[in-house]
Amino acid sequence: MVLAGGAGARPHRGKTMIGWIALGILVLLLLYAAAIYNRLVRLRALVREGWSGITVQLRRRADLVPNLVATVEGYARHERELIEQVTAHRADAISARGVDATARADAQFSGMLGRLVAVAEAYPELKADANFRQLQDELAAIEEQLSGARRYYNATVRDLNTGIQSFPNLLVARPLGFREEEPYADDVAALQTAPQVRFGGAEGR
Repeated sequence: MVLAGGAGARPHRGKTMIGWIALGILVLLLLYAAAIYNRLVRLRALVREGWSGITVQLRRRADLVPNLVATVEGYARHERELIEQVTAHRADAISARGVDATARADAQFSGMLGRLVAVAEAYPELKADANFRQLQDELAAIEEQLSGARRYYNATVRDLNTGIQSFPNLLVARPLGFREEEPYADDVAALQTAPQVRFGGAEGR
């Protein structure tokens, strides 16, 4: 009877062991899924931080434009058409909806700013104006920071999209609503040739 009881207990113990192993595997899978989820949440937060950095610099640039326009207008009244274009489109990149629309508006306005600042070459008095030189320095700093913000944003988008598309991450990302983000089109020609806002006179200070 003892032997029979002992033999009958072994399958029961075997089933219990299998149950514990299965539970352990399930716990490990859940922990792994949680780690993937937390990493994707962090990457998505970095993308949003990067986008915020772009919008901050776009807003700073737009805020600088009225003073720049007023200074140029004081010396270069014949450039009224260009001045009116810059004034009319200064907030386009801020009000645009979506990454692609913002990048296109940014590219278009960068080209306008480049032409506006280049006007100084034809007006020596404007080029020598202290206020204009200060504004061109501020614009140069903003353009540099904006360029850095674009690169940072695109790097975070690349990391997030790679994380979402990689296996086994995609098994967690798709069901939990993670989606690829759109990169900022910094290959647009107007962004590759950002406005040159430093001139010989300013560099010699």
